[in-house]
Amino acid sequence: MGYAEDKQLHDSIELVGMRTQATTVGLIQLAIELRRAGVLDQGAIDRIKGVIANEISLNRPRSIPAEQFQTHLRNRLDRLFSGEDAVGEVGPEVIAPHR
Repeated sequence: MGYAEDKQLHDSIELVGMRTQATTVGLIQLAIELRRAGVLDQGAIDRIKGVIANEISLNRPRSIPAEQFQTHLRNRLDRLFSGEDAVGEVGPEVIAPHR
């Protein structure tokens, strides 16, 4: 999807109130379980992580360079989807720590 489509989906999700931690936890756990069961391959998991990264990037703090934000965000998503990190509230320093 392009920026316009990503933004439209973002606005639609915002309107129905699906931007909750519980939904995120459920989605990540579902993806992990489907991967373990062999229903989803790594390509599907990567596409899921990609759309999540695009959604989150729509609200990137302008003080953080886009490339740095994307790198740290994708690393965080990799850790979440592998089960290495727990899902929870995080501040910008976790997604894009300043060096």
